[in-house]
Amino acid sequence: MTRDAGTLRVFDAPADVAAALADTFLATARDAIAERGSFAVSLAGGTTPKAAYALLAQGPRANAIDWNAVNIYFGDERCVPPDHEQSNYKMANGAFIRALAIPDAHVHRMHGEDDPANAARAYRDDVIASLGAQPRFDLVMLGMGPDGHTASLFPGSDPLTDNDALVRAVYSQSQSQWRITLTPALLNAARAVVFAVEGSGKTATLAKVREGPYDPITYPSQIIAPTDGTLTWLADKAAAGV
Repeated sequence: MTRDAGTLRVFDAPADVAAALADTFLATARDAIAERGSFAVSLAGGTTPKAAYALLAQGPRANAIDWNAVNIYFGDERCVPPDHEQSNYKMANGAFIRALAIPDAHVHRMHGEDDPANAARAYRDDVIASLGAQPRFDLVMLGMGPDGHTASLFPGSDPLTDNDALVRAVYSQSQSQWRITLTPALLNAARAVVFAVEGSGKTATLAKVREGPYDPITYPSQIIAPTDGTLTWLADKAAAGV
C-alpha cells in the first residue's frame, strides 16, 4: 500500500514559506468561522512559524478575520514558565496573540511550569472541555527538526506511546528537558495539518520522511497522517532540494 505523504508546495525562500503559512492560517480560519462559527488552531514553535505569526499581526492580514472567533492551542511546550525565553507560549503571545487582542479565555496554553504529568492531564482535560469528547482542531501547524521530530515526538521512542491520552509528558534526552506534547491521535484528527520546513539542513530528512520507508520511531514526522483531513508541506527550495 502506498503511503500518502501529502501535498508538497515549494517556495523560493523562508520568508515565502512564512507568508504561505500565515495565509494558510487565515484561509482555514475563514472557512471554519463561516461553517462552524469559530476556529481552533494548534500552533507550532520555531523560526518560520514565528515569522508567520508576526505577519498575521500586520497590515491587511490583521483585519482579515474575526479574531474573537479564534481559539489558540499549542502542539507542544517546554516545561518552563510562560515568561521563559524557551516558551512557545511566550513566543506566540509576543508575535501576534497580544497584538490582536485575542480573548484570554480563547488562549489555551500548556502550563509548562507545573509538574509535567499533571500539566499533560490538565491540558487534555482543557482540550476536551473546550472542543468536546472527540476533539478536532481545524488546523494543526507543525515544524520538523533535522532529526525528523515534530511537536515533541522525538526519534528513538514510539510516537504512539500514551496515544489515547491525547496529551503526554515526554523527556527529551537530546535537550535534557521535559516537554508536553499532543499525541498523534489528536494531531491526526485535525481537519488540516500543515508543516513548515526550511533550510538545507533538513533536505535529506524531508526526503526520507516523505519518500522513504515507513519508520516513525526513527522519523516521528512520518506518524502524521490525518484520518479525515488534509496534509500539506510548505518548504523552501533548500529544504526541498530543488
